[in-house]
Amino acid sequence: MSKPRATALDRSMSGYHTSWRRVAVVAVLIALGIAWLAVYTNYAMDHALWSKDLGTAEPSNPLPWMAKLKMWNYLIGFGLIFAGLWISADKSTPAGRGRGVVIGMVGCLLVGLVWIVVFYLAGGNGNIPVMNQLGQWNLGLGMALVATAFAFATKWE
Repeated sequence: MSKPRATALDRSMSGYHTSWRRVAVVAVLIALGIAWLAVYTNYAMDHALWSKDLGTAEPSNPLPWMAKLKMWNYLIGFGLIFAGLWISADKSTPAGRGRGVVIGMVGCLLVGLVWIVVFYLAGGNGNIPVMNQLGQWNLGLGMALVATAFAFATKWE
């Protein structure tokens, strides 16, 4: 009895089996994280930052439950993105082997470094919307990107 032949979708150039379910989960997690951050910054953030002391009318908000989460929205959004990146570092995804590891590692390392440098240069007083809201948490976000780069580095062969 012969072994069934693997299809082109089942193998990659490196000989590893690609888990398309895992790739789909990665794509969904990263897309959800980006969408969460985009919805919060574009729709709910004005309501979350509104203060009764200003004496102005409260802005209308289509997502009051999201506004109540305030800074937790950043943790949820960036957490989904980082979860997707960490899952993508597995050998059963294209980003977890071969050139994908190097691209993921160097990409996360550079983005983390640039994030920290831009935060220091802008001084928290710049016109960068997400950085203004995060304050000193920008350092934690940059370091989380560097840690994600190390997750890719452990998979490098």
